[in-house]
Amino acid sequence: MTLSGKKIVLGVTGGIAAYKAISLTSKLTQSGAIVKVILTSGAQKFVTSLSFQAISRQPVYLDTFDELDAAEIQHIALADWADYVVVAPATANIIGKYANGIADDLLSTMLLAATSPVFFAPAMNVHMYEHAAVINNMDTLQQRGVTFIEPDEGYLACGYVGKGRLAEPEEIVHFLKEKSRQASLLQGKHVLITAGPTQEKIDPVRFLTNHSSGKMGYQLATVAAELGANVTLVSGPVQLETPGGVTRVDVVSAKEMYEVVTSRYDEADIVIKTAAVSDYTPKVTYDQKLKKQTKPLALDMVRTKDILKTLGDQKTNQYLVGFAAETEDVVAYGKEKLINKQLDMVVINDVSKPNQGFHADTNAVTIVTKTGQEHTLPLQTKRAVAKEILRIITEEVDQA
Repeated sequence: MTLSGKKIVLGVTGGIAAYKAISLTSKLTQSGAIVKVILTSGAQKFVTSLSFQAISRQPVYLDTFDELDAAEIQHIALADWADYVVVAPATANIIGKYANGIADDLLSTMLLAATSPVFFAPAMNVHMYEHAAVINNMDTLQQRGVTFIEPDEGYLACGYVGKGRLAEPEEIVHFLKEKSRQASLLQGKHVLITAGPTQEKIDPVRFLTNHSSGKMGYQLATVAAELGANVTLVSGPVQLETPGGVTRVDVVSAKEMYEVVTSRYDEADIVIKTAAVSDYTPKVTYDQKLKKQTKPLALDMVRTKDILKTLGDQKTNQYLVGFAAETEDVVAYGKEKLINKQLDMVVINDVSKPNQGFHADTNAVTIVTKTGQEHTLPLQTKRAVAKEILRIITEEVDQA
């Protein structure tokens, strides 16, 4: 397994571990990658551009305003060229800048323009690595799809012993090779994902909805795209960024979601229904705002169309996944949903528990498949849950 032909922009920042980036450049090149290096001003205090240029046989980029080719804008051209962007070592400074959208040098500016997968290999003092601000910035970047290559534990340049030492170049290369392999696992597959809530209009200022944030569905869309899938994300109203490489279709009501999903169902290979769709909608809606009254207000509600059951009834060769957000007897209700809606997989979570479910960035779920598999995932990030769900789906699709 090689990185043959992969175009990699390697960002090197100002930490003592910058010397390892020379070896990393060599090993990436030996694996067949084409490596273009960006050195920050801090990195240039530790290493020289000549070393990277000699090893990579590519120009080395140092300054936002030192345009090597007048025909292009340097940071945009580098971002467009890259298949992967790797930052090693990644200091607390670059992690903080990227998390907060700061672009004050060539590397940070290029990162904001990058649409390819981004990998950060942190290196810093153990107390810095464990600082709440650094942890928060890394969490933010992970939610946006950045992959972190965890540092090693051991003796640090500052004299401390702990976690914070840059992963060895061989480890980083192996990690990238594995990611390259995974990036083709869903190649050629069309994955249709729904996410978020729906809103059912009462009048021009009021609607009925639920607590869904869309975070789980968006993480699934992000990971599916990273695995090479053609992803369509049908989203209810949420305040989330569209994942890179994903086609997003915005809807508001359950009726709109039904129409969009069913119109795209035939072309889908895998369908993952994470959206919390309203079960009921007002029978009558009002063009003018309903005025406050002294007597109680009663709304006559009617059932919406059951999207998941419709998909189960119409299923041909699609792999169909449903989510069950429950508050009691969660596994029993989830398994019942698996059977009644003719699903291939159900992902069950107890939304009554803290730090899991709708607005949290973490989740704990039980995954049950039609083939009899049952997996219980402990509390972890929704991105990690998404990876495990798609790993199981990929295995089942391959075996079908």
